[in-house]
Amino acid sequence: MITALRNPHSLVGTWRGRAALAAVAIVVTSTAVACTSSGTPSASAAGQSGIAWKSCKGLGNKFQCARVSVPLDWSQPNGKKIGLAVIRHLASRPSQRIGSMFINPGGPGQSGVGLVRNSGAELSNAWGAGRFNLVSWDPRGTNDSTPVKCFANTADRDRFWKGVTFPYTRAGSLLYQRKAIQLASRCEKLSGPLLSHISTADTARDLNRLRELVGGQKITYVGLSYGSFIGQIYANLFPTKVRAMMIDGIVDPVDSTMSMETNLRNALSSSDEVFGQLIAQCQKAGPKRCALAGHGETVAQRVAGLFTKVHRAPIPAPHANPPGVLSPTDLQAATFTQLRLPLTWPVLAKNLEAGVEGDASALKTAAKGTQSPAGMDADTASAVVSCADAPARVPLSAWPAQIARFNQAGELWGPLLGWGLWAQCAAFSRPHTADQYTGSWNAKTKIPIMVVGARYDPGTPYLNAVVAQHRLGNAVLITLNGFGHPSYQVPSKCLDAARVRYLVHLVPPRNGTVCQPDQSPFG
Repeated sequence: MITALRNPHSLVGTWRGRAALAAVAIVVTSTAVACTSSGTPSASAAGQSGIAWKSCKGLGNKFQCARVSVPLDWSQPNGKKIGLAVIRHLASRPSQRIGSMFINPGGPGQSGVGLVRNSGAELSNAWGAGRFNLVSWDPRGTNDSTPVKCFANTADRDRFWKGVTFPYTRAGSLLYQRKAIQLASRCEKLSGPLLSHISTADTARDLNRLRELVGGQKITYVGLSYGSFIGQIYANLFPTKVRAMMIDGIVDPVDSTMSMETNLRNALSSSDEVFGQLIAQCQKAGPKRCALAGHGETVAQRVAGLFTKVHRAPIPAPHANPPGVLSPTDLQAATFTQLRLPLTWPVLAKNLEAGVEGDASALKTAAKGTQSPAGMDADTASAVVSCADAPARVPLSAWPAQIARFNQAGELWGPLLGWGLWAQCAAFSRPHTADQYTGSWNAKTKIPIMVVGARYDPGTPYLNAVVAQHRLGNAVLITLNGFGHPSYQVPSKCLDAARVRYLVHLVPPRNGTVCQPDQSPFG
């Protein structure tokens, strides 16, 4: 369920553009992008939308930024306020503008401001035919909106996490357990009441307020990965306010509001299958296209040997920056981003092959972001939001059995997500679920919600999309018969055309439509 945005630059077009937006699909690194405004808002801009838009520092005249005040607690609308960082990219065809299209890139905790800042033009034109103002925001508790605070500053954060990585030994696990408890205490002390008001339901209510402020009677919304969870809550809280809603990379809201343990077991349930697909596709492609193939043993045997080897002893990584060794959790982390990006599988295969040959430098470098203080901090943002939707039910002291359960749910990433997300959630001294929404999930919108799923999605299982289509009161499912999280990671003219027909012209695809990808991972 949980996703992340790593240095987004462009969403559509070349595979490099799609890879740069892996963002919308990963769990562990969050890029906070400031929406710094400059200049004076025009009276017409403020008056037309109810938001005092200003030019965004360092961006062109198509971008506008703002800060919007919303209640900390939506049950007390006249009480204490917090701020949301908001950005929009103006429609490239203003004379044919339909309205505003909101988008959330996932996380929890990904920067919507960063998404539009780096990919607004491509998104607006590719999915909205240039006929929408593309609007996004940093959800409450994250990035440039009023954030959850666990450290006084970046230096404080770096000191706290110095030398700590996701554990793979008992000694490392005990150290991480102590760190998680200390972290929870810091977050509760520095963030106070905010921790009880950062649920996805709070964010859905913020989204409805933004819809009102931009002057839209009904919302056009795109929710990617965790953004699909926001969308499902929004549709059930405000079903009459939905013009069109496309959700892609589907989070199961029932599992996500039951407990942190159930949430993560769902999120882990497809990663092993998709990694198996990478191995099968590599074997089929052969040595000219996949570096792991053609060595006198199957690709599956070669990869299994690498995992066995690193569990026996760390593998040297002499050319990493800095040089070091590859641990078992480093190896897991090294697959985390690229497994979601099928067109980078040849690079991942090359890195794995180098590890088999005894040089894990490329794998160590790939794992660096996840195993860094910034990566650990991004996990905290995901964990606290997920905890506000459903706390951990198993105490942190029971970590040996619980980490083993996560390993059974998904061997590839079980310990990684278990320590990075569950442990941080389980360390809190009390639940922070004051605004939790637990259903119902079957509200009927006037126009069907467009549910998109890739058949082999390692971040949010395809089954979630199937279930969502049945559970929602009015929805259609369109499937990419391929790989990626979310589905746009691989080009598909069929799916791109369906997005435009739906979002622009309100023509949903036939339920059960299957689109083929235009490329395969190994060419």
